[in-house]
Amino acid sequence: MKVVIMGCGRVGGKLAGLLDSEGHNVTILDIDDYSFRRLPPEFGGTALVGNGTDEDALKKAGIEKADAFIALTQGDNRNIMACQIAKHIFNVPRVLCRTYDPLRRELFGSLG
Repeated sequence: MKVVIMGCGRVGGKLAGLLDSEGHNVTILDIDDYSFRRLPPEFGGTALVGNGTDEDALKKAGIEKADAFIALTQGDNRNIMACQIAKHIFNVPRVLCRTYDPLRRELFGSLG
């Protein structure tokens, strides 16, 4: 499965390593290349510096062929926007959005 992850924090780095170790094709995006230090040494996927709300960065990450997109930054608005782009512009079939604010979570749920 081709998976694009936005955000290489603790959760993103761990998830990218886990999915990669299970044989998935993983690309992880982060705006700060220093964040990639969180990836395990054996990570065989692709790490790209870029903004997950930027269509060109998403295309470089392979979003057009992605089976799943996961937004895991610390910014609810950025995560929600990136997921909407993945779902509605690139037609990614599985989209997962991390949100911290319960009100935004409810709003995002209503957007689909």
